[in-house]
Amino acid sequence: MNVTFSCPACDASVAVGLDPQASEIVCPACAGRLAVPAGAVTADQIRRCVVCPSTELFIRKDFPQRLGVAIVVLGFAASCVSWGYYHVYLTFGILFATALIDVVLYTVVGESLTCYRCHAQYRGVEHMQDHGAFELETHERYRQQAARLGSSPGSPQAAGNPHAGNPHPGGR
Repeated sequence: MNVTFSCPACDASVAVGLDPQASEIVCPACAGRLAVPAGAVTADQIRRCVVCPSTELFIRKDFPQRLGVAIVVLGFAASCVSWGYYHVYLTFGILFATALIDVVLYTVVGESLTCYRCHAQYRGVEHMQDHGAFELETHERYRQQAARLGSSPGSPQAAGNPHAGNPHPGGR
């Protein structure tokens, strides 16, 4: 199994293999060390995020959302152009082809486990079913928390140090 996350020390995108017996993860960009909490990783599952202290993880398709949206937008735009030229069969052909591409990608692409709090992604994990699907309420709670702290989700402020970047941690 492996994990992709944003390093809390240098904010670099890091993708490393995750050994269940490892006690720490080393960032290849800054050589920063991230302690793996005891019991977070077992031989076949992730019990909690190794980057932040969150136990809330969700299952998602391991496919870039922007690429998926781009495919749909391009299919829609192409169908609008063909509709404008009164090519009805071509218009529906483009729409059906876009839908077919979507269905094929949905069945072919695997799944990953993602942390709500820091957005770390875990791939090659067995027993993902122990964690549920995406829940908007949980996502919104973490998004609101990051907004209150004045940080983006996944940054050091949101991942565990609420006073990082705040010059006045005791007040305003």
